[in-house]
Amino acid sequence: MPKHKAVLIQSEGGPLELSDVDTVSPGRGEARIAVTACGICGTDRAFVHGGFPDISWPLTPGHEIAGTIAELGEGVEDFAVGDRVAVGWFGGCCFRCDPCRRGLFIFCANGKVPSWHYPGGYAESVTVPSSALARIPSELSDVEAAPMGCAGVTTYNALRQTRAMPGDRVAILGVGGLGHLGVQFARAMGFETIAIARGAAKAEDARKLGAHHYIDSTRGDVAEALQALGGAAVVLGTAGNSAAMADTVGGLQPRGELIAIGVTADPLPVSPVQLINPGLSVVGHPSGTAKEVEETMHFAVLSGVRAWIEELPLAQAAEGYAAMEDGRAHYRTVLTM
Repeated sequence: MPKHKAVLIQSEGGPLELSDVDTVSPGRGEARIAVTACGICGTDRAFVHGGFPDISWPLTPGHEIAGTIAELGEGVEDFAVGDRVAVGWFGGCCFRCDPCRRGLFIFCANGKVPSWHYPGGYAESVTVPSSALARIPSELSDVEAAPMGCAGVTTYNALRQTRAMPGDRVAILGVGGLGHLGVQFARAMGFETIAIARGAAKAEDARKLGAHHYIDSTRGDVAEALQALGGAAVVLGTAGNSAAMADTVGGLQPRGELIAIGVTADPLPVSPVQLINPGLSVVGHPSGTAKEVEETMHFAVLSGVRAWIEELPLAQAAEGYAAMEDGRAHYRTVLTM
């Protein structure tokens, strides 16, 4: 049986080790991708440390995948060998459960996520359900496309599903792997864009990314700073910090929305009295389907939005992951094969 290189983690919290693994042909309804690029996402930390139920070991991380279809299983009719495709957090759906029958594929009761339900993209090859495939436009390289499958679609999809209209003030909490894309998308969508981060270090980058205003959350009350600008129609919470998200609620305009996409298990310290009189909403937003990944990439082509990327070879996956885990990473690290 042919083999390929893949990163394996043998047990919870174990080291990332480059190994030779069997290359298995795809089954019915599946496609095997020759991976060329895979982003390192903050959520990979949860997988490495066993933070999701029913994880199988050894585990191969990676859910920001881009590459070329190398093999197709039976019954796959809409794609061909050689097609350039991306696969993100949305790793496939069943089309049979109640959410799928209602068209809510991202909430599939049997949904799959790369690295959780099948080996992920820190590898030269990955086999995925065909429902997970998103076509990469010719204007994007595979390295540029990879982060759009999770960080890109999550921020873009969240922003376009709010009630905000062009010209409204939209604040992006956190200028990191998600937030640096959120700032770009907000500016490209015509919002008066406010970036919020801890300290002054991100101020220059925030303005390069397109922010009209920068709020240093260490220099005073964030809600007051937002209200001084006229209040925000939307706060997109990309930082996985419940207290920081809650600190923005008082800065929302009436009927404003706090959209939580930064992952944390800590309770959100917001009281009903803060929400009731101004009619505020606090909403959790998941990622996006394969079609929505395609739409994200299309908008990135139209608008010029790109992740700020550091490339590393697959052999340095452990180094790239450690930099992310320690907070030393660039905005987005992409492994190349």
